[in-house]
Amino acid sequence: MGALDEGRLNLELETGIKNACIDLAFEHQPETLAIQDAVKLLLQGLHEDVNREGIKKTPFRVAKALREGTRGYKLKVKEFVQSALFPEAGLEDGIGQAGGVGGLVVVRDLDHYSYCESCLLPFHVRCHIGYVPSEQRVLGLSKFSRVADVFAKRLQEPQGLADDICSALHHWVKPSGVAVVLQCSHIHFPCLDVKSPSDNGFVKLMVSSGSGVFDDEGSSLWGEFLSFLKLKGVKTEALCGSVKKEWCPSVKTSSEEEDPEMVSAVVSILKSLGEDPSREGLVATPSRFLKWMMNFQNVNLEMKLNGVNGVKANGEVKLHCELNLPFWSMCEHHLLPFYGVVHIGYYCGEGYNHKSLMKSIVHFYGFKLQVQERMTRQIAETLSPLVGGDVIVVAEAGHTCMISRGIEKFGSSTATIAVLGQFSNDGSARAEFLDKIHATAALKADASSPF
Repeated sequence: MGALDEGRLNLELETGIKNACIDLAFEHQPETLAIQDAVKLLLQGLHEDVNREGIKKTPFRVAKALREGTRGYKLKVKEFVQSALFPEAGLEDGIGQAGGVGGLVVVRDLDHYSYCESCLLPFHVRCHIGYVPSEQRVLGLSKFSRVADVFAKRLQEPQGLADDICSALHHWVKPSGVAVVLQCSHIHFPCLDVKSPSDNGFVKLMVSSGSGVFDDEGSSLWGEFLSFLKLKGVKTEALCGSVKKEWCPSVKTSSEEEDPEMVSAVVSILKSLGEDPSREGLVATPSRFLKWMMNFQNVNLEMKLNGVNGVKANGEVKLHCELNLPFWSMCEHHLLPFYGVVHIGYYCGEGYNHKSLMKSIVHFYGFKLQVQERMTRQIAETLSPLVGGDVIVVAEAGHTCMISRGIEKFGSSTATIAVLGQFSNDGSARAEFLDKIHATAALKADASSPF
């Protein structure tokens, strides 16, 4: 609780980040060109061919995504708020009741994405704001999301983001008080271990900030605000007894020898976004970002095929399924993670268990710069000669490039399918396999909503 951090607010009020060369087209601006050069160097460090089809435009796409995702540095809360303060008659003094000026107003479930300042990966934010109007004026409801976006579209950490939103609303709207609760969800750092990801692939944290009449977290007003969140299923107990802690998984990863040129490339990206790489929250960021990136370098990983060359069916041939095999991958178009599960169906006799083999193959094709369609086909084609030729593969994934860029399609997911052998011409076989997926609830209910 307690959001009025004058240092952070002064950055918003006075300085901002300079919008250099605004007269130049985006693709010719120095910041864009610098990020592109840095990304090319990173791709080369991953042993990728920067001229291959599908990846040669990646440096520009990454530059565009990063600059869109940090556009908040160039935005001002004042521009959104001052034109949206509306007079509303009510009590002139003190705090009134709900429905009149001075009564509690709650805006819930504002979805945003921000970039983690510790590792440069996007994280999901669900924002809830409560405020008590004063001076006989209220703020247009759409502007709460606008204000949250000003600060979400910067390199952030959850508590700082909550404090920024709270401070800005208190300063510009001048209410009796503001309360902010954020539900934040950060992707895990996978490692080259087929057991990952764990915990549904997310680290979750709930933080809060308050000002004015919400300074006291034990007040009845806070209790009233939280009760409105509980009506939407928010488990506010996660706020009780919370202490400040490192939440980004990258903070817990061990350091390794780093390529100085790749480190310099990430530093160049930070500078091009308008940040100071020497500030406390960013000093270790280049190393952490490289730790993530190096998971996806183009190397010949051991797939552990265990000497299996084919399947000789014994007895009745039947449909076998391996469902919900987790995977991590990196979109080669934007260098943003996508993740999900793979389902595999195949026909063979009794007595064969290929789950470990299939995990290894899914793992192998996941840990690359990829596109989901290609990954699905590669898994099917690799498995086909090992299980007798009849294979169906379905991949279901969430793509952070769908939600952390301009389109921001929250809750979207993508399914791809590859069929070989009997599955390619037998609709009933495909239907039987798909029914198996449906029956086991392939994607858990919270896959589209981190909380």
